[in-house]
Amino acid sequence: MVDSYDDAFDGEKSKTQIKRELLALVELGERLTTLKADTLARLPLTDALRKALADASKHTSHIARKRHMSFVGKLMRDQDLEAINAVFEQVDTSSRQYNERFHNLERWRDRLVDGNDEDLERFVNEFPDTDRQHLRSLIRHAQHEKARNKPPAAARKVFKYIRDLDELQRGLR
Repeated sequence: MVDSYDDAFDGEKSKTQIKRELLALVELGERLTTLKADTLARLPLTDALRKALADASKHTSHIARKRHMSFVGKLMRDQDLEAINAVFEQVDTSSRQYNERFHNLERWRDRLVDGNDEDLERFVNEFPDTDRQHLRSLIRHAQHEKARNKPPAAARKVFKYIRDLDELQRGLR
């Protein structure tokens, strides 16, 4: 009798597995509603899904929002989920990939402010769109602040400039 159960489910997904997959699509759709409009514009989404994501904020009651998010999950079935997840992981502040990127940029900032021309050359090789003169000016200001034990306003500007270059290189801007 057990053999008949095994034969019936060969190659088929169970009902529970299908529900889990659909719930994951709804959760991804829910996460997409938290993104800014410019980030959503970079994602490869259909027009119907874009409209549904824009309309999500209009549904305030619990049941209406739940029903609408189920609709978003249904629309998510037709999307390129790998491309969406790849972009989402780069902009989602809670993801490991985003944190690693952020820490890497912090290390670059520290090396540039503490370092020498060799570090600057390595940075320019990695980020060819760098405006050397502007970056050198920011670094000089940061070194000046650090020497006088002032708040690191210029170091923050260096980090912001490095982050902007990184986002430009990754196609996030």
